Amino acid sequence: MRVAEYERSASSGISRSENASPAAREALILHLSGKGKQIYTCQSAGGVYAWKLKAPDAKLFRQNGELAGRHFAGPTWEASDGSRITGKLVASSPSPDSNSIPWLLLSVTSHDGAGIMSRVQNVQRLETKGGMPPGTGCSAPNENHETPISYEATYYFYGMPSLR
Repeated sequence: MRVAEYERSASSGISRSENASPAAREALILHLSGKGKQIYTCQSAGGVYAWKLKAPDAKLFRQNGELAGRHFAGPTWEASDGSRITGKLVASSPSPDSNSIPWLLLSVTSHDGAGIMSRVQNVQRLETKGGMPPGTGCSAPNENHETPISYEATYYFYGMPSLR
């Protein structure tokens, strides 16, 4: 399901840009649940302190609960078969849950390996729970301090349909 389709079917009434969807010619290749941490670092920019995302650190699971891979800095997703992708942000929409990290569309910038991830061109992060940076606690005494925040999300991996 693409972001725009999900939003039209959601009862929240929140609308988001059609630009947050992968290309219509792409097919859903893989659907995984992620559970882990968003790691934030307290940083100063011009004397103003704020929590900045350092990296995700999550495990990826199939719908039956089987471990399918991991998600980490890059942002990178690595499948259990060793194939991996790295992406860059294309679009971001606030989560319907104001206490949760945004929904994202990312475009794949690199591929490694010949497994399931080799055909992926876009990744969506939807249905997020948690993961927001702390609202307080980032100040000079805490500069460079890291804080892991629990989160969950659903990842949809899109690419060109197979020629079978």
